[in-house]
Amino acid sequence: MNSPETPRLTRDDVAHVANLARLTLTDDELDAFTGQLADVLDHAADLEALDLDGVAPMANPFPLVNVLRTDTPVDHDVRDEVLAAAPSIEDEQFRVPPVLGEAP
Repeated sequence: MNSPETPRLTRDDVAHVANLARLTLTDDELDAFTGQLADVLDHAADLEALDLDGVAPMANPFPLVNVLRTDTPVDHDVRDEVLAAAPSIEDEQFRVPPVLGEAP
């Protein structure tokens, strides 16, 4: 669906782009990619031609709502029980062995 003012992509154009991207393409790959890249550019031109005046920008075409519960802090009052089960505590916190090679 090539518009009259947009010239069709040529094999030389694809070879030039491949060279810029430092890609080595065979003749068969150049032939295949010329048509594929031209189709992609034609589709981009179709999208660019759409009249989007009055259409609000959006990140998603579907209305999204947060389905998660509210994050409300709850005091379960289990601190003393958990610390009582710890093998070692210090200043009301878990005491763990050093992991970075520091002296105890």
